[in-house]
Amino acid sequence: MRAVLDFCLVFFTLNSPGVLSLSTHVAIIYPQDPVLRIGSNLTASCWIHPELGVHASSLFWTLNGQQLPSSIYRLLSPTNLSVTLAGLNASRQTSGDNLVCHNHKGHILAGSCIYVGMPPEKPVNLTCWSRNTKDLTCSWAPGGRGETNISTQYKLKYKLRWYGTEKQCDDYTHTHTRTQPYSCSITQDLHLFTPYEIWVEASNQLGRAASDVITLDILDVVTTDPPSGVAVSRVGQLEDQLSVRWEAPPALKDFLFQAKYQIRYRLEDSQDWKVMDDVGNQTSCRLAGLRPGTVYFVQVRCNPVGIYGSRKAGIWSEWSHPTAASTPHSERLMCDSKSSGDSNSTLRRELKQFFGWVRKHAYGCSSMSMKLYDQWRVLMQKSHKARNQVGSTRG
Repeated sequence: MRAVLDFCLVFFTLNSPGVLSLSTHVAIIYPQDPVLRIGSNLTASCWIHPELGVHASSLFWTLNGQQLPSSIYRLLSPTNLSVTLAGLNASRQTSGDNLVCHNHKGHILAGSCIYVGMPPEKPVNLTCWSRNTKDLTCSWAPGGRGETNISTQYKLKYKLRWYGTEKQCDDYTHTHTRTQPYSCSITQDLHLFTPYEIWVEASNQLGRAASDVITLDILDVVTTDPPSGVAVSRVGQLEDQLSVRWEAPPALKDFLFQAKYQIRYRLEDSQDWKVMDDVGNQTSCRLAGLRPGTVYFVQVRCNPVGIYGSRKAGIWSEWSHPTAASTPHSERLMCDSKSSGDSNSTLRRELKQFFGWVRKHAYGCSSMSMKLYDQWRVLMQKSHKARNQVGSTRG
């Protein structure tokens, strides 16, 4: 019975020319391969050829390899046995459920595929983006409760808004993501500076539905490759800072646009990213307030705002590959001298309020605040070195 579950049976022929011709059915099930809504009832009949010499009362039915109870059979004639299935559930697979008629020895006489599902509902979450203006990819999700449980076709259609003819996307992809499992990419004959109308049509043997039409200009939905050449390095011996540099996406070097960048970073042993939103359009930045002697992973992404004057907010690229670097270890010495410890504590108290303000303003990439912060960090380290040396001499 296992083979019956793996594919849908259609019909079987007897290869004995002494009984029937090669093209004559030993038995046949009617209706053949019905498509039904979930919850429907189905009565199917198995006709056997009189020359087979088998009485219909000796037959039995299986559904997906499981024998059905004789209580739902009905003997219509010596060559015809029916079965009634009430309240059908959704098909287990889109290739259909297998309803099979057997003789008393269990041999298969005939089979039929039963497709039980629902008509498609209006596709939702239609979203499109263009990578470097070279293509247009759109993704969407089935409407309603999701999948229809039977084979359903999706077609992404598009046309220029005012004068174009309707076209259909050909490069489809189906993933197992819940939010937008279907997508299609258009890779040729695209026009810039002209709006497109785009929609999705869904259809199966129980019905059809179309999504809302969206209108967009490719320049308004451009995303880029991640920034390249991301490099993270120390800032001299400043123990709580790292410098980050990167290059603009090369595919957009010939386009007129104002890029925005974001940086995120995390500790080596953590999965919690901290995001810097105020990087602006420069291709370098300073991370401050970090832990001394610690490895950090850093990533950068780009948003191409205003390509050729577009007023729409761009679409963020993927994050660059993580780049790792470590901050210098702290050079402060642990001293047993009480007076040295008191001096250090006094210095920290005096500078606590100031450093709180400086770190707040140095969080972004302001060159003025960063220079001021650098000066005070160097001064603090020198002060600690001098005090530690004095404390060590006195000891």
